[in-house]
Amino acid sequence: MPGRIPLPLKLTVTLWMVVWVPVYAHHYGAANFLWISDVAVFLTFAAVWSGSRLLASSQLVGVLLINIAWTIDVAVALLTGVHPIGGTEYMFDAEWPLYLRLMSLFHVWVPLVLVYLVSRVGYTDRGVALQTGIVWILLPATYLLTPSEHNINWVHGPFGEPQEVVAPGLYLLLIMVVYPLVFVLGHLVVQGVQRLARSA
Repeated sequence: MPGRIPLPLKLTVTLWMVVWVPVYAHHYGAANFLWISDVAVFLTFAAVWSGSRLLASSQLVGVLLINIAWTIDVAVALLTGVHPIGGTEYMFDAEWPLYLRLMSLFHVWVPLVLVYLVSRVGYTDRGVALQTGIVWILLPATYLLTPSEHNINWVHGPFGEPQEVVAPGLYLLLIMVVYPLVFVLGHLVVQGVQRLARSA
């Protein structure tokens, strides 16, 4: 039935949450769940069970380009040893258990699940506004509540590295503008793919 989310997908995502949440909380601490990509896992779980077009759309534009960049960085580093973007060096850090690093591959499959969800329930451009509102709450919260050395959501510097070019508060304001622009680009990509699919 169009729009119906298959039960096996719901159960698989639920099983993932049952395993992933306690494992990540134990190893990284609860603050780690403030990463935009981690928040997307929770909201994707909610979208899978609710069938919400708005939630699915917001998370698709929210993580599509971010997670593609993550995947490219890991893949290139795996093949060449060089991180063209940065921020995924931890995936090759043997100090962390292999199973824990492999769990970060949710960056690869979450966008695929979201693409599937949108294909079932539809897409709305209101997702950009919702995701922007989410990150406008999330970024200041991350800045205020998490240690700067963790640099969650890169609120203290791009690509996981601290920055000293501009004042910290100004940098925070800048990324609060940049992230929504990334979401708009993701929205344009989704719209472009939809147009191609309709014309095929």
